[in-house]
Amino acid sequence: MSNFDAIVIGSGQAGPSLAQRLAGAGRRVAIIERHRFGGTCVNTGCTPTKALVASAAAARTIGRASEFGMRLEGGMTVDMKAVQARKDRIRARSSAGVESWLRGNAMITVCTGHARFAGRDVVIVDGNRLTAPRIFINVGGRALIPDIPGLEQVPFLTNSSMLELDVVPRHLIVVGGSYIGLEFAQIYRRFGSEVTVLEAAPRLIAREDQDVSDAVAAILRAEGIDIHVGISGPAVAGGGGDTVVSFDVRGQPHEIAGSHLLFAVGRRPNTDDLGLDAAGIATDARGYIVVDDELRTSVPGIWALGDCNGRGAFTHTSYNDYEIVAANLIDNDRRRVGDRIPTYALFTDPPLGRVGMTEAEVRNMGRPALIAKLAMERVGRAAERSETQGFIKILVDAETKQILGASMLGIGGDEVVQNLLTLMYARAPYTLLQRAMLIHPTVSEYLPTMLGNLQPLLSG
Repeated sequence: MSNFDAIVIGSGQAGPSLAQRLAGAGRRVAIIERHRFGGTCVNTGCTPTKALVASAAAARTIGRASEFGMRLEGGMTVDMKAVQARKDRIRARSSAGVESWLRGNAMITVCTGHARFAGRDVVIVDGNRLTAPRIFINVGGRALIPDIPGLEQVPFLTNSSMLELDVVPRHLIVVGGSYIGLEFAQIYRRFGSEVTVLEAAPRLIAREDQDVSDAVAAILRAEGIDIHVGISGPAVAGGGGDTVVSFDVRGQPHEIAGSHLLFAVGRRPNTDDLGLDAAGIATDARGYIVVDDELRTSVPGIWALGDCNGRGAFTHTSYNDYEIVAANLIDNDRRRVGDRIPTYALFTDPPLGRVGMTEAEVRNMGRPALIAKLAMERVGRAAERSETQGFIKILVDAETKQILGASMLGIGGDEVVQNLLTLMYARAPYTLLQRAMLIHPTVSEYLPTMLGNLQPLLSG
């Protein structure tokens, strides 16, 4: 038996930083990793997928060379093995960096293997018993596989296995029209695949406003992606070497055959094989570990951070979980999950940056509000780069003058939107930014002008 001051299960975004902070405070820490160091983001999430997004963007730029006055002889060929090799180099460097960082700290013991609870303060890893009065669970999540008739008879891909594909699919069928599915759909369309997206909801990325969903769909369709929404009763079968997906739309039967099938219909937490019952740790109906606003579980001395707690599904929320726990335990500085403002991005090209409330949520709030909207085709930076798709939308509380939310679909939207996020955290009135002088030519420079042209948000 090995005794520690703290045990961290998982080396995703929250775990390593927390282990280092605890070690820096004089605690002896064990951190356990069963597979690749760095968790989902580094290995099957942000790092590798955004590497592929960059390669796909390069392919798109080359394909549009004539628009910029360039002439290419002989066309372009996508070397998928080289694309994947570049992605793997970036991923491996990040993962190795996390591991070396942890192993380089004398106060941290790195354990490899699968962890299971054997009690409230006991964790077993490959037969070794580790004990600690404080345990932090950071085990992440994985792709949710839907229960679809015939699925057990055909090959299919998830976000993880998709990253190992070293060929360009002839026809990729993506089941799931939300963030992960749409990114892969655009990536492989730009690599040359025929792509079809199937979504059960009435529109793509249904958590967004209607105008955002419509604009994203228009962008993807303009690149040649076939989109079907409102599908029901899907089933799959093999046929002539392809995978055939059948489904209904408003009672009308459809059937599509593709060379590759990708499921991107959601995520599930990696909590089903941790022995949580042995520690008495409560989970909800979907398997997420129940936590309070300071990320404490139902068992004193045990915390859950990152994707496994259901309080956020992003790298930045996972890292913020670490910051909250470290502040409360080490810095005597109370921080809570409820203090953070929702923010995220869809990394299609152009990207969608989101902060705060949607227009629909503001309308449901029932308070007087203001709105400003600007088409990206009116933005000089966008025109100069021939990237005029999308729009900017900002919502403001008419009484407090504080920004309630924003959607920025367009060039730089994932970066520019954070100007507003900073203002929201400061609880400052929008007039502070309205009166600022920003750099020309940029996308951000239009924010003061937009805020000077706010109009009442009409009902309906």
